[in-house]
Amino acid sequence: MAIGYLTMQARTAHDALPLQGVQVTVLDDEQNRIYELTTDENGETRRVSLETMDKRYSQDENFTGTPYITYNVSAQAEGFDSVYVADIPIFDGESANLPLVLVPMRGGNRDGMQTEIMVGAPAVTMEGEREPEGDVQGEESEQVLRQVVIPNPITVHLGAPDSTASNVQVSFPDYVKNVASSEIYPTWPENALRANIYAIITFALNRIYTEWYRAKGYAFDITNSTAYDQAFIYGRPIYDSISRIVDQIFNEYVRRQGQQAPYFTSFCNGTTTTCRGMSQWGTVTLANQGYSPIRILRYYYPDDVEIVETNAITNMLTSYPGTLLRLGSTGLDVQTIQNYLRRIRRNYPAIPAITDAEGTFGDSTRAAVVKFQNIFGLTPDGIVGKSTWYKISSLYTAVTRLAELTSEGTNLGIGTVPPSSVLREGSRGQDVITLQYLLSFISEYYPDVPALAQDGIFGPGTKSAVTAFQRRMGLVADGIVGPATWNALYGTYQGIVQNVPTPNPNPAPGTGGSSFDYTVRAGDTLWLLARRFGTTVEAIMRLNGLQSDFLQIGQVLRIPS
Repeated sequence: MAIGYLTMQARTAHDALPLQGVQVTVLDDEQNRIYELTTDENGETRRVSLETMDKRYSQDENFTGTPYITYNVSAQAEGFDSVYVADIPIFDGESANLPLVLVPMRGGNRDGMQTEIMVGAPAVTMEGEREPEGDVQGEESEQVLRQVVIPNPITVHLGAPDSTASNVQVSFPDYVKNVASSEIYPTWPENALRANIYAIITFALNRIYTEWYRAKGYAFDITNSTAYDQAFIYGRPIYDSISRIVDQIFNEYVRRQGQQAPYFTSFCNGTTTTCRGMSQWGTVTLANQGYSPIRILRYYYPDDVEIVETNAITNMLTSYPGTLLRLGSTGLDVQTIQNYLRRIRRNYPAIPAITDAEGTFGDSTRAAVVKFQNIFGLTPDGIVGKSTWYKISSLYTAVTRLAELTSEGTNLGIGTVPPSSVLREGSRGQDVITLQYLLSFISEYYPDVPALAQDGIFGPGTKSAVTAFQRRMGLVADGIVGPATWNALYGTYQGIVQNVPTPNPNPAPGTGGSSFDYTVRAGDTLWLLARRFGTTVEAIMRLNGLQSDFLQIGQVLRIPS
């Protein structure tokens, strides 16, 4: 029997807060318990192995059976609603990472609810051409952006365009990883994976560039309906082989030479459904024949398509400098990354302290980068390239925004008694500011409640957020804030404050529970190493079984992180 792997990750507030101590159970399709696990200080379980089908079945388009075995996961934590994820496909030799999206219980609640997520088969086994009528290239449309921009976040409607389904906001790389994990098999040849991922990225960017849904008055960028767009299952597992490629190319897309617009890269599975665009199964055949990703794309799309890059990413504090940062690098970009990692470390204390001089990429900076990469599933090479820079920047934005919102709640004096006013579109004043603050704070923990500006004016954006919140809480979704909505807002806010752990503002050095290798150099002493890496002499000696402080050049030490 073949073996695949699964890891669970429990984090909240856009990954800003890891959830330690979550009880996780892995079950088979008959509900037999296979593993009982607990998340660590990074919100992660250990990786477990699970039996599955041989990978050759998932690489054969003529195989009519199910080329994998599915499992179920249940997660519970005190103060949070539970989560049950069903039918998780496990593939031979592939590692899957399952995000556990736990939301805090409302204030005063003792018995939470259970969120159920159905994963099921990848859409390569489904029908749907994703070819709506009308101009979709964007070159002649009046509703286009001036440049191709990576949306951060992208807003996904979890249903057909006119349905009353919820909208969720996710980072663009996470969106692409989710779609690719939902559309294709992770066991396919790498060039087939890359060609499909380029098509997925470009399809989404075409929707953004042409403002396909926004121009029609919708409050989202794309749907998850395969009749219109691409498969997306919020809360599904992501496969490592797919995640690694997306991290490398998430800001690259397909266009025709001489044009700016992302090409409309329609696709279908190529077996039960054929279309004018790319055949997903056909990419496997071409990759096995030695075709490169661009050659596969040109096989299905015009001969003059090319792959280009955009560095325009919305809501990024600082853009990637375009140069790899590594051991020995110096300058302002290094200092920026050091400052970001120091702030992130308050929420993720397993990241070791940085003791290098400001702007100097030394051993402790490299150790912090490696640990960050390990925590967030990046290649742990200690080098800050595009994907690591983007993730560090995004997480820094998340943790600082969360801290600012928490502080703002104290300044606003949010108590336990809601205002008595009734607010609706057109209202203004302090109660509107309180409303907008509560919605913004709640949006950090409830992905289907959109964030909004706090300007004291109840406009369309505020009404949209109120309606989303009401729908989530089972209230009448009329966009009017009366007693029932105020009570629900305050109960939800208080539940978050009561149940969500508070980060340690000053994590102790060397308490991360993990370590890294260091080769002793001339002039090193235990005292200097302890100071450089933010740990203690005793911790280094204990970890390495040292009886004295004598070191030899070339000796490899394990340094607590």
